Amino acid sequence: MTPAWTVLMVGALVLLPGCKIVPNPDPASAEAPMDDDQRMAARATQIFDEELPAYVQDRAVTAPDLRAALAQGLDAAGTAHGIRPASEGSPWNFILQAEGVVVEADRESRAAKVMLDTDADGQGDLTVQLGPVIRGTALRDALDFLVFTEFRDQIEFAKLARALNDQAHQRLTLPEGDLTGQRLSVRGAMTLPAADAPWVVVPTALAAP
Repeated sequence: MTPAWTVLMVGALVLLPGCKIVPNPDPASAEAPMDDDQRMAARATQIFDEELPAYVQDRAVTAPDLRAALAQGLDAAGTAHGIRPASEGSPWNFILQAEGVVVEADRESRAAKVMLDTDADGQGDLTVQLGPVIRGTALRDALDFLVFTEFRDQIEFAKLARALNDQAHQRLTLPEGDLTGQRLSVRGAMTLPAADAPWVVVPTALAAP
């Protein structure tokens, strides 16, 4: 072996003890960095577990009280009971507490829903989205502790809305079979762009009273 090769090998042996091999993180590991969808899903879970119960309890308005307030106009009802985190002119959001008889139920489609008669006139007046496809951003927008400027961009904020809707669906527990004729109590969020707009709720709780 030539002296030059001997020097190179000795140098390599000297350097090896100081080297540290850092493995790539396992995607399944809890220590692996989360992507946007995973981070927003984790935030939505935290909201449902830690922040939502007390918030809904504090902010919920009953269906009769909201109807009475809406008779005075949407802005009057919103000022008294609603949440509007965006600029003036944006729709009002409400946390609603209602009870009624199921007059229509769709549990087969991906956008499953039930319609309740909450004012005892025999007609459905409140739609409860069951999912798994739940439309809209009512739940996110009804939570005044969620501020858009605290998120990276509109895409991330939209992913949080979707993650909250997913949590709403995943946490529903309903009896099997046809729900028509059964009485249900619901708490959830809805957006009203006008005083006479249909009531469509994203539920945070739905059960027999």
